[in-house]
Amino acid sequence: MKPSPQDYLIVDENLRRAMRFFGGATGKGEIADLPGGVAMWSGLDYGVFNIAMMDSPAPPERGLTERVAAAAHYFKSRTPRWSFWLCEDLLDAHDLRRSRATLSDFGLRPISHPPGMLATALTPPRAGLPEMLVEPVGCASHMRSFAEVTALAFEIPYPTAHAVYAEPRAWLGDYKGFVGIVEGRVVSIVAVVETEAAIGIYSLATHPWHRRKGYGEALLRKVIARTQERTVPRKIILQSSEDGYSMYRRLGFRDVTRFTVYLTK
Repeated sequence: MKPSPQDYLIVDENLRRAMRFFGGATGKGEIADLPGGVAMWSGLDYGVFNIAMMDSPAPPERGLTERVAAAAHYFKSRTPRWSFWLCEDLLDAHDLRRSRATLSDFGLRPISHPPGMLATALTPPRAGLPEMLVEPVGCASHMRSFAEVTALAFEIPYPTAHAVYAEPRAWLGDYKGFVGIVEGRVVSIVAVVETEAAIGIYSLATHPWHRRKGYGEALLRKVIARTQERTVPRKIILQSSEDGYSMYRRLGFRDVTRFTVYLTK
C-alpha cells in the first residue's frame, strides 16, 4: 500500500466513525447529521465528549462559518460545553489562516493540535517487549478498568469517564476496546475502529504506575496483529498526543494531516 496525498481523508473518516462512540455510549445523548457535518452529544456536561466535525471540504469563504454555526445551533439547546474537531486539510489556505478567528467568533478556543498519523505497516518490534494477556472489553470489570485508566491517563474526571466507558451499551458499536493484563492487573488499554480503508487506534494509554515498561507498544502490536489476521491488510491511523509522538514515529507512523481541537470558552 503506497502513501497517497488523500490519506488525510482516510484519517478524518475513521475519526468521525470513532467519535460516534460518544453519541451512543451513555444512553442520554445522540448523533445528529448537520449541514456539511455531524454532531455527537454525549448527554454529559463535558465539552470534549460533545463533538462536532465537518464531513467534507468546506466551500471557500463562508463554508467554515456556516458549518460551525450549524454546530453551535445544535448544541445551544443541549449544552453550553462542546468542542469542534477541525481537520485542517478540509479548508483552503485562506480559510485555514482565518479559522482561529472564525471559531473564536462562536466562543471556541484551540486547546490542542494533534497530528493525524498513518502507517502502512508497523516497523519490526524491538527486543524485550513484555508479555501480556490481551482481552476484549466485554465484562464489567474490564469496562471499569478501561474507565479508570482513561481517567488517569487523560486527566478526565472519573465519574465522567465511568459514565461513558463503564456503560455496557458503549461497547456495542464500532468502537472495540481491549485491555492488556499483567499479573492479573490491567496495565494498558486501547480501542480500535475499523473502516474499509483503515484500522483506527484510539485511547491507547498505560496506567501511570506501569509506564515506561513497553506495555503500551506491546498491547498496540498485539491488537493490530489480531485485527489484521482476520481481514485484508489496511492502513493504520491515529491521532497522536505529544507524549506518544516519538513512539509512533519509531513504529512507522507519519504525519498526513493535523487537527485543531476547539473547546467552548
